Amino acid sequence: MIKQILGRLPRNRPSKADGSDPIAGSNSAGGLEAAVTSGLGGGVPLFNVSNNARGGVVGAVLSGSRVGNSAVPLGRTSSALTAPNVTASGRFTIVKKPESTGLTTGLEPLPAFRDVPNSERQNLFIKKLNLCCVVFDFNDPTKNVKEKEVKRQTLMELVEFLTSGNGKSTEPVMEEISKMVAANLFRSLAASPRDNTLLDNLDPEEDEPTMEPAWTHLQIVYEFLLRFIVSAETDAKLAKRYIDHSFVLRLLDLFDSVDPREREYLKTILHRIYGKFMVHRPFIRKAINNIFYHFILETEKHNGIAELLEILGSIINGFAIPLKEEHKLFLVRALIPLHKPKCVPMYHQQLSYCITQFIEKDNKLADTVIRGLLKYWPITNSQKEVLFLGELEEVLEAMQSAEFQHCMVPLFRQVGRCLNSSHFQVAERALFLWNNDHVASLIAQNRGVILPLIFAALERNARGHWNQAVHGLTLNVRKIFLEMDDKLFHECQHKFEEEETKAKEVQEKREFTWQQLEYVASSNAFSGEAVLVT
Repeated sequence: MIKQILGRLPRNRPSKADGSDPIAGSNSAGGLEAAVTSGLGGGVPLFNVSNNARGGVVGAVLSGSRVGNSAVPLGRTSSALTAPNVTASGRFTIVKKPESTGLTTGLEPLPAFRDVPNSERQNLFIKKLNLCCVVFDFNDPTKNVKEKEVKRQTLMELVEFLTSGNGKSTEPVMEEISKMVAANLFRSLAASPRDNTLLDNLDPEEDEPTMEPAWTHLQIVYEFLLRFIVSAETDAKLAKRYIDHSFVLRLLDLFDSVDPREREYLKTILHRIYGKFMVHRPFIRKAINNIFYHFILETEKHNGIAELLEILGSIINGFAIPLKEEHKLFLVRALIPLHKPKCVPMYHQQLSYCITQFIEKDNKLADTVIRGLLKYWPITNSQKEVLFLGELEEVLEAMQSAEFQHCMVPLFRQVGRCLNSSHFQVAERALFLWNNDHVASLIAQNRGVILPLIFAALERNARGHWNQAVHGLTLNVRKIFLEMDDKLFHECQHKFEEEETKAKEVQEKREFTWQQLEYVASSNAFSGEAVLVT
């Protein structure tokens, strides 16, 4: 009987590895998974382990546990493989196969969605999300080529599954989606060429843009995020727990990417977030304001100002009338000062659109906009002057006569200076204002104030501007005023001639004084006495 009892007791099987190692000696995937997920090495959460990895050493063990006889140090994996912010709920499958030269790390492909029953597809979806949390180094295209392709194919499968709408996004799924997106997208950005002070003359329209080396993966992740946001299966009330303020801020940080393809995706995604998550709208506007303040007041370096302004153009178009005070302050404190930086040509088209949207909402803001333009009007940058004149025409086109009268004096003093510019494009663009029917009508209604301000500039151009196009346009404008009000024209001409005569007399007197000074100085050159000229 004693032998029968002893025969029923389990016998200890010999282990190939050290008995103190809980991983060694586990022949089943279940035993191995339990070992690596039990928090070895000081309670560090470990990655999940595939159930079909029998016959090999499975799992990415970031604790100090051993695989066979080789120790895997805490927090170290392949140099080309990283998994940021990995927690117990953010696991993925990695296979490590022993080779003669050491350990090589690779991703294990998971079965396709069509190969599993419908009841298992959501679990497979989460496993694929976990697998895609692995981030590779694309600076060396020869590293981990097979593993990168496995991840790319898995990302494509995720996009197709999400687009098919086979299942509603539950809270655990949304959590895993947010972790996968964060692991791939939220990273340190490459330095922009404009950050180098030696490249101040860099022209972004002529030079080739810098491309993100990891774009083959990033593009699919962005497409996945976009389809997740626009999907009818995504419940905004539930998703806002994961697409929160922190997520939005980190997404906004990516707008400084040097790759225009990435900024284009970000623009679309942020616009969709603004439309779907109404609770985030004030925060998004405030966060964009802060980016503008930092750009205007501190760095004057940012790659995504144009894309952010394009989003704002759509947002401003949806503002209710009458405009809130918050929105007017945004115009005064952020949009108008954006005319100040040297790199304004990079985003001026989008900025001008935002400005005109505000004026169409409230005509009374036109005076504020024009005075802001005059405040930041360039003095030595002819390219910016041409842009400002173009924007000025758009503002005037949306302006009413009452607001125009408030700012026409300082405005046409500046226009007069532009008419006399030695740069022909500036003078030509200023003269083109008369080609706009609405602007010409405003000028005609207030010609008694405007013509005396610009008559001198017109006369100087008519007498001999070096550019023939400018000279011809000037004669046309003079003819318009002459036909419009010949009496006023001749009064201005008479006044101009009087001022010219006075200026000539002052110049002759100044020259005579200098001649006297030179004569007295030469006659007393050796006397050393002080000379007083009256």
